[in-house]
Amino acid sequence: MELNRSFVRGLSVVISALAMLPVAEALEPFSVKDIRVEGLQRVEAGTIFASMPVRVGDTYSDEKAAAAIKSLFALGLFKDVRIEAKDGVLVVLVEERPSVAEVDFSGTKEFEKDVLKKALKDIGLGEGRPFDKALVDKAEQELKRQYISRSLYAVEVVTTITPIERNRVNLSFAVIEGETAKINSIKIVGNSTFSESTLTGLFDQDTGGWLSWYTKSNRYSRAKLNADIETLRSYYLSRGFLEFKVDSTQVAISPNKQDIDISISVTEGERFVVSKIRLAGNYLGKEEEFQALIAIKAGDAYNADQVAQTTKAFTDYFGNFGYAFARTEAVPEIDRGTNRVEITLQSEPSRRAYVRRINVAGNDRTRDEVIRREFRQLEAAWYDGEKIRQSRNRVDRLGYFKEVSLDTQEVPGSPDQVDLTVTVAEKPTGSLSLGAGVSSSDGLGLMFGFKQDNAFGSGSSLGVELNTSKVNRTIVFNTTNPYVTDDGVSRTIDLYQRNTKPYTDLDSYSIETVGTSVRYGIPITDLDTVYLGVGVDRTTIVPGTLLPAVYKDFATEFGYTSNAVPLTVGWARDSRDSALVPSTGKVIRTSGEWSVAGELRYARGTVQYQQYYPVSKKVTAAFNSDFSLGAGTNGLSYPVFKNFYSGGLGSVRGFEQGSLTTAAQRAAGLTATGGAKKVTFNAELLSPLPGGGNDRTLRMYGFVDAGGIYGADETVQLGDLRSSFGIGISWISPVGPLRLAFARPLSKFDGDKLQGIQFQIGTAF
Repeated sequence: MELNRSFVRGLSVVISALAMLPVAEALEPFSVKDIRVEGLQRVEAGTIFASMPVRVGDTYSDEKAAAAIKSLFALGLFKDVRIEAKDGVLVVLVEERPSVAEVDFSGTKEFEKDVLKKALKDIGLGEGRPFDKALVDKAEQELKRQYISRSLYAVEVVTTITPIERNRVNLSFAVIEGETAKINSIKIVGNSTFSESTLTGLFDQDTGGWLSWYTKSNRYSRAKLNADIETLRSYYLSRGFLEFKVDSTQVAISPNKQDIDISISVTEGERFVVSKIRLAGNYLGKEEEFQALIAIKAGDAYNADQVAQTTKAFTDYFGNFGYAFARTEAVPEIDRGTNRVEITLQSEPSRRAYVRRINVAGNDRTRDEVIRREFRQLEAAWYDGEKIRQSRNRVDRLGYFKEVSLDTQEVPGSPDQVDLTVTVAEKPTGSLSLGAGVSSSDGLGLMFGFKQDNAFGSGSSLGVELNTSKVNRTIVFNTTNPYVTDDGVSRTIDLYQRNTKPYTDLDSYSIETVGTSVRYGIPITDLDTVYLGVGVDRTTIVPGTLLPAVYKDFATEFGYTSNAVPLTVGWARDSRDSALVPSTGKVIRTSGEWSVAGELRYARGTVQYQQYYPVSKKVTAAFNSDFSLGAGTNGLSYPVFKNFYSGGLGSVRGFEQGSLTTAAQRAAGLTATGGAKKVTFNAELLSPLPGGGNDRTLRMYGFVDAGGIYGADETVQLGDLRSSFGIGISWISPVGPLRLAFARPLSKFDGDKLQGIQFQIGTAF
């Protein structure tokens, strides 16, 4: 009974309260005489008026009131909106959301603050934007996502919101990054044909090694794992396992969020052999030409790489005849009873097209013409796949861009037209070097170097080199215009002055050289260039103590000051797949120099041949040979200043740079002054550095070198060659290709200057 009486009293109170509430009545529509806004601090009144669906003179009603409030809330600028009406006047009362004055981070080591600020801006939270508490949780999740992408799964984020004057807030995100999660194990289940170590060796991700601090290969990444799985699939499909599949991928993280275990379950399937290859479809009456493009071989194991190579070759070949939309599909017919597969190459050239327009994008600094002049495909001409590929490769070989991509788009409403868009990502093309050094031989030396390969976005290069040491004083200026003519003829101009004083004594001898040259490069094909040039130089021997006999003999014949006017000619072909980390292709260079005027009359030439062979996906074999020869002409002796030098990085490693002597120099006990003949042989085997994963920019190599220097009257004898072997490290560093070599001589002579550790920033051999 007591409970019932309490319930009745409570119900009475509720009914009495409801009875006291005013009865809501529908608003009587009226004509708006004026609209006023109250509560604004930063938002302009015009923003309110522009968003409201009612104007002065309109009829105001309940429907328009609801629509007005909804539209103002939709701006995201206000946390409360009310509209009051009195005597035909609408008063809009708003309460603005606070704005974000500052976003700051503490404890962030893995990311730059600007990177994190940009990530938060992408979700709507940034300085100057309205603050919404709902975005705080979203921001914390976004920051954690950024860190998880770097394998920092234990990251914690604490947000502090500090109100300040003028309805603003400061946001501070305190980040505890924690330790990086490492891959503890990678297991592959279901494999029987290939060992687990062979398969995991294909992956870019691994369980770590001594170089993991640099490669970060033991940091888990979902994107990298997907790429590794595709590598695994490609490995099987290229070895006949046509029905190979990945059943599941499991990634487990330890409770302390420090260790990650990856398990990949696979089904290998049976190995299939190609029994026959057939052509089907329309081949423009050129079946024999397409047959020659087939990389698939009957009797061999099914190879998905060969199939992809063949279909791409077919599509590209169709493109050479203007068929931009050609399609080729390889259809396998599997006979599981015999484990054989018949492949039908079904092709449809579709329609022929021509290029309407070529667009250039991404070049903020480089001028359009620098890119366009490399194109061999022309606007308003038939689509030519070969010329388009050449165009893209020529732009890439400029060296001004990190990435070059070329896309083909159909022109709406014109089925026989396409537009080409070449998109580039520019990279810094200038380098500045400053340095100073003090040594007992050189004294104080200041060094300055500047080079800009794409000066002012014009495609021309400018370079200055300065050395102020007491032993070697040098100033060099050079510039190259790659398109001095519309046909792509280049012009290089060099100005130089060099002063060499081997001894710092005031009265010791020195050699001074000043000169200039101009050289033109004439492209013959996309791979071949012919060079023609002329130069003038003057060499002066300044007499002094310790002047070697070879210089005295030279001065007796030519005088202490001599001039030369050399004509130069050369040819180069470069078919490497990469200038920095080549794995296939070759380089052939020949150059000749002939002095036709002045006191010095001579001829000299060099032939260089390099070849690269891919031994495996990771290992590359490289071979280099270099032959140089010089001789005097017009009955004059070959000038000592034009001698060739050998020894050190770039020739025979393990010997001091330029220290190899001729037989005559050794017999007389003289130091190296070069020779008129030079022979060099190099062989290298390059592979990724152990613990470095598949990173081709950081590699180790083993090498064997052999080379020698010979006088003008000496015969090249293989028994006079010095040789060495060793190991080294090659790194494509931000300042250029860097090579470190540890070498030991195989054959040497008494008096040779050895150098077991050598370092160089430059090209490969």
